[in-house]
Amino acid sequence: MSGNLPVQSVTADYAQRVADDLAANRSEQERVRSELARLQDELVRLEDSEQVLTKMQEVLGGTPEQAAKQRKNRKGAAVPAARGSNSKTAAGKSAAAAGRKASKKTVSPKKVGEPTWLELTTAYLGGQSEPRSAAEVAASLTEAHPERTVQVTVVRNSLEQGVAQGLLERSKQGRSVFYNPVSASSAPSGS
Repeated sequence: MSGNLPVQSVTADYAQRVADDLAANRSEQERVRSELARLQDELVRLEDSEQVLTKMQEVLGGTPEQAAKQRKNRKGAAVPAARGSNSKTAAGKSAAAAGRKASKKTVSPKKVGEPTWLELTTAYLGGQSEPRSAAEVAASLTEAHPERTVQVTVVRNSLEQGVAQGLLERSKQGRSVFYNPVSASSAPSGS
């Protein structure tokens, strides 16, 4: 029987190594999934930003080449006296206001009578027993409201707005952020 003892020991050692390698592999998969989710969120945010910037560019007069042509064409035109020395400031302010209006329409189109993203996110979380991440909330809202374009960044901003208004609580677990409704015990007393 002493001949079997070393074989069993070697088998047990290999079994332990395989178990350790499997655990390490699963841990690495989870890390990569988390990084992938973060990169997907970042890509969505960048795509949203590109849409806003494109709309602003259209509002401000198209591409830089088109803007240069317009400046050349306008050099001969007289500036109205009412604008005076503040013409650049006024034009900049009105262009910025137009850009903000365009970006609001692009980022969160809302029809009259539809609930806001804040209302949707707080209502969804109110029906949950556990905290949820922005990606989980966005996925659930996509299923519940297929007629609306759900973007994770918009949902995340709405969740943060809920936190700022005291409607939601934020908690971190590692690098992940989770949201849940403010419980009655932690709600501020005496409004």
